Amino acid sequence: MQKINVGVVGTGFIGPAHIEALRRLPNTNVLALCEVTPELARQKADQLGIERSCTFDELLKMDDIKVVHICTPNFLHYSQSKAALEAGKHVVCEKPLAKDLHEAEELVALAEKTGLVNAVHFNLRYYPLVRQMKVMREQNDLGDIYSIIGSYLQDWLFYDTDYNWRLEPDKSGDSRAIADIGSHLMDSLEYITGLKTVAVMADFNTVHKLRKKPLKPVETYSGKMLKPEDYADVPINTEDHANVLLRFDNGNRGVITVSQVSAGRKNQMKLEIAGSKKTYAWNSESPNEMWIGNRDGANESFMRDPSLAHPEARSVISFPGGHNEGFPDTSKQLFKEVYDAIAAGKQPEKPTYPTFADGYRELLICEKILESNRKQAWVEI
Repeated sequence: MQKINVGVVGTGFIGPAHIEALRRLPNTNVLALCEVTPELARQKADQLGIERSCTFDELLKMDDIKVVHICTPNFLHYSQSKAALEAGKHVVCEKPLAKDLHEAEELVALAEKTGLVNAVHFNLRYYPLVRQMKVMREQNDLGDIYSIIGSYLQDWLFYDTDYNWRLEPDKSGDSRAIADIGSHLMDSLEYITGLKTVAVMADFNTVHKLRKKPLKPVETYSGKMLKPEDYADVPINTEDHANVLLRFDNGNRGVITVSQVSAGRKNQMKLEIAGSKKTYAWNSESPNEMWIGNRDGANESFMRDPSLAHPEARSVISFPGGHNEGFPDTSKQLFKEVYDAIAAGKQPEKPTYPTFADGYRELLICEKILESNRKQAWVEI
């Protein structure tokens, strides 16, 4: 088997997660790691056991690197994805695809023109039971969809002393909670149901209107107490919490709540999809079990098990029933489908994985949600 050489750009939380998932595939070789300076790139490459370290420009000149994974802060996604495509590299980009619709539209067009494989890391749709729900809905097990309730709750920005680059609009964009985790939620809901969101009504809240930004690098004070003079007060304009009413193209309704200040919720995405035959409920913190509600019979619990799942869902399950699979497995399963396309040399006509077009779609929904919050009114998509 000929291995496909990969370069990864960025070493925050998600870059190493990509690397770990790629190393679990038999046909990939993470050959190069890129950071903002040669010194940092070498340090991180040594830590992660990667042969080459480089700057981004150096990476693009490496003819033996066939694929680039963009794992940098949001404001770099557009320019780096564009440059990688123009250099003839297949691209896997973190979400959001770009900072605005114009940039995203340009990337979709460029990717289509080149014919190169393009994917966006909406990995949460790769939990096996998310795909199982999609297949069951396609086989009319759910019936007509009456309503959708979704939430995505975290607590990593619970305190006013919690700080991260995602709080800064010039790096992250004008939306935070919706763009960051709400995009995963909306992508998964439309993926499972096959519905399109046609209008939104949003209401945002910034709980901590002032946050305390540490004046020292995180590594220097990790685990130590900071004094008041070690912080600077920074005004915050992006949302800690958001509620959004949804209207779908089948005429029915939904609602989502997104929060990054919910104590105890580390990373919980919950879905409840009510149809004319059944209701499906699923929670990412217990990803190997889904609840099936019935009106006229006993409710059911469906455990992730390849022997019980539909064939289309079985393809993203690696272990037998009772052997739990979780967050790291979602990236592996997404990359498995992406690298099948890369091995074939081009973007499939109907990709099974999320593409730049899906990235554009979620950016469109996000911008309409932002517009709705500004206007405090319904906005059509």
